[in-house]
Amino acid sequence: MPLSRQRRFPRTRRSVRAARAFALDTLTEWGYLDRHDDVRLCVSELATNAVLHGVPPGREFCLAVVGDGPLVRVEVRDSGGGRPEAVQGEPEACGGRGLRLVMTLADDFGVTVHNPGKTVWTVFKTAPSTAPEARDGDV
Repeated sequence: MPLSRQRRFPRTRRSVRAARAFALDTLTEWGYLDRHDDVRLCVSELATNAVLHGVPPGREFCLAVVGDGPLVRVEVRDSGGGRPEAVQGEPEACGGRGLRLVMTLADDFGVTVHNPGKTVWTVFKTAPSTAPEARDGDV
């Protein structure tokens, strides 16, 4: 049975750090001990995109973490429209590389469009020894 946990965050820059901590604390508690650097960077990028591009202002974004055997899925849902696309950023530009990094680090990546909003998700394959068994209280 997959493990699942989610939390809502306000659309503020401080929420990016809180989202990273939530994801890594959850994975550590469940016994997923590898891929933390990849998950940390991807959560940072996806949460930042939700803060900067999710609309309207004042709404929250939701981060979900799902552990299913050797797979970890991270989802960020916001109420913004459109479909995020990786772009080729200019070498001197300060932004524009986030989704390319996510697509490089994650084993799978996608966008599910809702009405309203969207969920941007990633999947990470983890070492078999870190996959937890479901415990009472985790769903």
